Amino acid sequence: MIRKMMIALALCVPSAATAEWHEASSRHFVVYSEDSPDKVKAFTESLERYDKALRVLRSVPDGITPPARRVTIYLVDDVGDIRRLAGKGAKDVAGFYIPRAEGSVAFVPRNTGGIISARTILLHEYAHDFMLTNWAGAAFPVWFVEGFAEFHSTAIFREDGAVIFGASPEHRRFSIGNAAGLPVKQLLKAKIPDLDREQVGILYARGWLLTHYLTFDPDRRKQLAAYIGAINAGKSSDDAAAAFPGLDDMALNAYGKRPRLPSSLIPADQLDVGEISMRALGHGEAAVMSARILSQRGVDKDTAPGVAELARKLAAPFPNDPFAQAELAEAEFDAGNYEAAEAAADRALAANPKHMNALIYKGMILGGRAKASGDAALWKEARRWYLAANKLDPEDPEPLVRYYESFVGEGAVPTKNAVDALLYAHALAPQDLNLRMTAGQVLLERGDAAAARAAISPVAYAAHGGGSASPAQKILTALDADGPEKALEVLKGLEEEAKKEAEAAEKRAS
Repeated sequence: MIRKMMIALALCVPSAATAEWHEASSRHFVVYSEDSPDKVKAFTESLERYDKALRVLRSVPDGITPPARRVTIYLVDDVGDIRRLAGKGAKDVAGFYIPRAEGSVAFVPRNTGGIISARTILLHEYAHDFMLTNWAGAAFPVWFVEGFAEFHSTAIFREDGAVIFGASPEHRRFSIGNAAGLPVKQLLKAKIPDLDREQVGILYARGWLLTHYLTFDPDRRKQLAAYIGAINAGKSSDDAAAAFPGLDDMALNAYGKRPRLPSSLIPADQLDVGEISMRALGHGEAAVMSARILSQRGVDKDTAPGVAELARKLAAPFPNDPFAQAELAEAEFDAGNYEAAEAAADRALAANPKHMNALIYKGMILGGRAKASGDAALWKEARRWYLAANKLDPEDPEPLVRYYESFVGEGAVPTKNAVDALLYAHALAPQDLNLRMTAGQVLLERGDAAAARAAISPVAYAAHGGGSASPAQKILTALDADGPEKALEVLKGLEEEAKKEAEAAEKRAS
């Protein structure tokens, strides 16, 4: 089954002989698509207009975005490709986004063939990234996380360059008025218990309607700020919901049934998209794109060997191409083939000594060998490669995270520099929820309750975080009740439980 998936996707992404892969590079995005340069550029321009319109509507300034902070988007042929990428149980997935320190990625089809368009999917996912990075220290309830994304995903792009927000999501029209399925009183709870499939659809739809209401009603907009503030202050859901006097299903439905709902037009002269650079991928880079997409999606012990086999085959004709060899190094490393991975990384660095991925994987390969052998000298050598990568781009969070993790992997106490590196990486990549938890632990160890809460809260209230039973929520509850020491004790206990469960699962599997 795994091999079939690899072959199926490889067939969807043509070989170098027929591919016309292009990269568009802009202020906030890097887009890869097998399409004409004009189409790829126009697509990227529309994304930059969307980002700028979001900032104008929500009064969010646009600072300097480090290159490593941009979202990388891979456009594949259709929803079938997306579902193969998403994996088991992904029959309803039509596009997805993975927030992570080593570079957030989104996978979107050029054509969906359904009621929801590929653009709508991408705009929804990018709205999540926008929220996570621009309000990094805030926790938001599930309905607002998804309602915010739904609200902005229906943006209308006019031919004159303007963007309009406020359109209704047609794919949610049957759920928008379904108050019985998820009443406002339950919707407003910061921690919603597990929902069935129908209720999840209602959550998105009612979340859209409530977000719309709170966006365009001036009085309610002020109440939203008070509600979010109460949640982030650790108040109960009922206390937070008191910020919305008179808000019930009747009031929300009455708003939704208005003959015409308000909207907001952001004129084109306020939507400067900046420069967009275009390039055609080289033969070697284009040839390994199918393996690269799989690697970027993420592999496990079952899928990694197949991706390595594919990368080996595709990179073989390009031994001196840094892109092809760096992808091969990643695929071989993921499969545990350290010798082959190091040889590929060395070839990539010989062709381009400043290839960032090759530098990082050189360090990771040495770290993998160090962990297997217990050789402290290899850990030190691995750190030298991470430092070289950091020198090349000080604003890239991945080398900083890898540097810190090298001490943890060795079983050594991280140095102050390593801890500072981790916290700076967290500041650079607040969208990475796993990194948030690691930063939260470091801050708890420092006794910094306020900073630890700011790091952990967004994980505790994440849309897919597991509700009140989630580890992050348990840690947050302990922090609010008894302080950093108790929270750290709970965290350590949860880590031990997870370790035992993983060991038991490994035994069952073997």
